[in-house]
Amino acid sequence: MDEKTQELVERMLSGDQGALARLITQVENRDASAPEIIRRIHPRTGRAYVVGVTGPPGAGKSSLVDRLTALLRQGGASVGVIAVDPSSQFTGGAVLGDRIRMQQHTLDAGVFIRSMATRGKVGGLARATADTIKLLDAFGKDWVLVETVGVGQTELDIARQADTTVVVLTPESGDAVQMMKAGLLEVADLFVVNKADRPGADPLITELKFMVHLHLTGLDAPRDVEWEIPVLSAEAIHNRGVEELLVAIQDHRRLLESTRALESRRQARRRQDVQELLVQSLHDTISQALRSDPRLAAILDQVSRGEKDSYSAVAELFSHLDLPNPRA
Repeated sequence: MDEKTQELVERMLSGDQGALARLITQVENRDASAPEIIRRIHPRTGRAYVVGVTGPPGAGKSSLVDRLTALLRQGGASVGVIAVDPSSQFTGGAVLGDRIRMQQHTLDAGVFIRSMATRGKVGGLARATADTIKLLDAFGKDWVLVETVGVGQTELDIARQADTTVVVLTPESGDAVQMMKAGLLEVADLFVVNKADRPGADPLITELKFMVHLHLTGLDAPRDVEWEIPVLSAEAIHNRGVEELLVAIQDHRRLLESTRALESRRQARRRQDVQELLVQSLHDTISQALRSDPRLAAILDQVSRGEKDSYSAVAELFSHLDLPNPRA
């Protein structure tokens, strides 16, 4: 690590928000110093409670996170907010910026808000989001709220990063049963039907409660803790139902802590993090080799011309890279 980055880490650990912002930029840009940054802050991590908030566009997730942040601050807790937005096709940056989100907290030193782009990553979360959570944790935030775009099978990585996952729906969210098939029931710790003053809210709440009941009666895979998933209603823009949501999150946290399920979830998260890094590192290594080694490029050319099948090509590539072929 260069002296400049080392100084930034020391300043961040001492409470410098400017240094924190610059370090987040470095890990988001996959700077060469990112691994050393995470190594340096690792002893200071593991204390923040992470809440993931996901749901379809327009569900009011930002308003809900804004109101939750205000309540947590009233209780004296410090809060970090990560808003994961779709990547711009032109710049690669977040489409929505933190300047237009949660403006009431911009002058509050106890709140740190960061918008991040998905950068096209399948799953809706940038790789850097996990490292940003660690940075906010090491910085001393009591709570980290992660709001992510989208809902469905490819946007559920949020559950792997969160201690408690809140799924936000609206009466316009569509067929709840189809959403259950997308896997939401497996990752949701709480459901919130926001904009509950709109037509269709009550039938959606009823349907969600029915799905939760089926889940608890054994028709679906068991969860890691005995918890009846609450289905709450809210009107975040009018600050209704938000206190009840925070109470439910805190109840879930106490249950996880008392049953040691919280530590089990975090252990699984750490293992998953290592596996994802391994896959990413292997991908980067092979991609670099394919670009720089003419022998490997020639094998790909043979496949593209239809002269060689894909399995044979992979076996040859593994051989040239001196890697064991798991399919051999």
